[in-house]
Amino acid sequence: MNQSDLFLRLSGEWQGHQPRRFSRAGLREAAVLVAVTDHPYQPSLLLTRRAADMPTHQGEVAFPGGKRDDTDHDLVATALREAHEEVGLSPEYVQVVGMLDQVVSKFGFLVTPVLAVIPHEVALTADPRELDCLFHVPLAFFDQPPSGYFQRDGIRMPTWIFERFRIWGLTAYITAEMLNRYFAAEIALGTVVPATAEDPEDV
Repeated sequence: MNQSDLFLRLSGEWQGHQPRRFSRAGLREAAVLVAVTDHPYQPSLLLTRRAADMPTHQGEVAFPGGKRDDTDHDLVATALREAHEEVGLSPEYVQVVGMLDQVVSKFGFLVTPVLAVIPHEVALTADPRELDCLFHVPLAFFDQPPSGYFQRDGIRMPTWIFERFRIWGLTAYITAEMLNRYFAAEIALGTVVPATAEDPEDV
């Protein structure tokens, strides 16, 4: 697969990034794939909506992803495996840029986002056992101010309403950090403090 212009740009910028890492005992590891399409005029972000009968995050918008399995040799492998299982995205179509800043979920997971570029024309299908649907949000959509904000544990987080989907919580926080760092957005966020103090837990 040829490397896209977007992948080359993001990879160059990622080289100078030292992702935020937390060290906290007892947290389970998880990873999500932050996949941006390589469309030359309208790149978009791949998102999913979880099925209503899932044990957690029922009906919520999320990135493809999940907890790390013992067979995953690293967290990139976790993100790729989960994306393959959830939306049928074959790893051969994924150009991995690198890992982004970690966040801690209210369910006790240390979540590592993995930034990647995927072909805009790749065919994907949501696994109905886990997902209600998948959809793409043009990055240009995030040029407008968030639909609102909420604050939890001192962390200010945006919320967006895109069509019939509400993008909020952990997904919105990861999205905002990615857009601020790699797409020159200026989305207001709360300050993340070191893990020895208050972590961004309930996002």
